[in-house]
Amino acid sequence: MFNPHATLQVVNLDDRHFCLVVDDALLEPKRLLQFAVSRREAFRPVDYSVYPGIYLLPPTEVANGLNDFFGLKVRRRFDARRCVASHIRLSLVTLPPQDLQPRQWLCHVDDLGLDPRLSMQASVLYLFKDETLGGTSFYAPVRPEAEIAALYRDAKSLTGEAFSRQYGIRPGYMLESNDYFARIGRISAKWNRLIFYDGTVPHSGDIIAPERLSEDPVAGRLTLNGFFTCRRNLT
Repeated sequence: MFNPHATLQVVNLDDRHFCLVVDDALLEPKRLLQFAVSRREAFRPVDYSVYPGIYLLPPTEVANGLNDFFGLKVRRRFDARRCVASHIRLSLVTLPPQDLQPRQWLCHVDDLGLDPRLSMQASVLYLFKDETLGGTSFYAPVRPEAEIAALYRDAKSLTGEAFSRQYGIRPGYMLESNDYFARIGRISAKWNRLIFYDGTVPHSGDIIAPERLSEDPVAGRLTLNGFFTCRRNLT
């Protein structure tokens, strides 16, 4: 299902990190959208990460296709030797800002707690045509590591009111730089656009119109998300 002739564009985020952008990634993207629509009742809340929404496992051939695309065209561009695990899901952001926990007000990384001998790369395939539903922004910390660690720790333990009072961060989806992170890049959403990035780079979806979030795959911010755990390159 993935386009073997798709071209990869490199978008530099800073002097070390980049994002790969693949347009026209699927040969028949409407088929995957139709799959999500036909199983809309099977979506379930994400209860294993900070993702603010619901998910559905994709067809096996789609998961295999994304794994193959990553292995053939993407893996060697990162610190990734052999893929040892992957997790691929269809996702819809659905939570209104007032229901977010403090840790969902922040950008996040995908490789939290990963064995240092391993690396993680992530991908997002945008499956919605309304580009104003938002793409993805990338960030870099601007405070010492200990302060960033304390920020995330308190985001898990403090109430929203207490966290906002202590750190001056307002409730809601993160869209811009703040006192702890500077935005270093933004990839706009586009129908059938697929992006890959290093899971160590803090990032967040650009939820600029949260009032239009929906559990309907046709109207909502539907994406195919992939996470690839790999052994690091030999040095």
